[in-house]
Amino acid sequence: MAESQPQVALDRTSPVPLYFQLAQELERRIREGEMPPGTRLENEIVLADRLGLSRPTLRRAIEYLVDQGLVVRKRGVGTQVVTPRVRRPVELSSLYDDLAQAGQHPWTEVRELSVRPAPESVARALEVDPGADVYVLERLRHVGDEPLALMHNYLPLGLVDLTRESLLETGLYRLLRTAGVTLKIASQSIGARGATAAEAKALGEAKGAPLLTMDRTAYDDIGRVVEVGSHVYRASRYSFELTLTS
Repeated sequence: MAESQPQVALDRTSPVPLYFQLAQELERRIREGEMPPGTRLENEIVLADRLGLSRPTLRRAIEYLVDQGLVVRKRGVGTQVVTPRVRRPVELSSLYDDLAQAGQHPWTEVRELSVRPAPESVARALEVDPGADVYVLERLRHVGDEPLALMHNYLPLGLVDLTRESLLETGLYRLLRTAGVTLKIASQSIGARGATAAEAKALGEAKGAPLLTMDRTAYDDIGRVVEVGSHVYRASRYSFELTLTS
């Protein structure tokens, strides 16, 4: 089993975080075959020291590669390159934009727009300090007379100025793009469960009715986390559609 000891030139004057520079370069080498499946990265402590990085910075780079399905961590083996996952393109868009493009005329009820300390799990997902102030959003998206989705979002401060008026007029991703944020990639999971009493009341469903769930973490073009979302959709009114290519 070959061990890789990559030499990576990092630009410490760049606004792109060091972890993201390292992750992108390792991703390029893996996808182009310079680090084939089975290649093992050297010990994290040794690699961090050799590249002049802190262990948390190196760990974030490795976690990014794990999330992309390019490497795995194995006990007793270390970090190892694997055959990349089949990637199926899904457009990084908002529900508002999708509905508007389909001619569905969506409208939004803003149930909460506040700035308050992030819960520990949210701070970790947004990569901000524990207890840091973040935007907290709760919105109910309607189509015609019917509610369709209950959406919760968390955003770091400083990326965009949010107001109830702007959120009533358009979608969150459109506001981010207008503010100069370039959305690049997202990690997303889709599932299903029964509605809680509060969700059922908001969505006009019975308690326990089937809901589709979607959790998403979105990144910009320099690797910053720009939004964490947790949404539920009425399964009786909504489905996810993926376009698969071969």
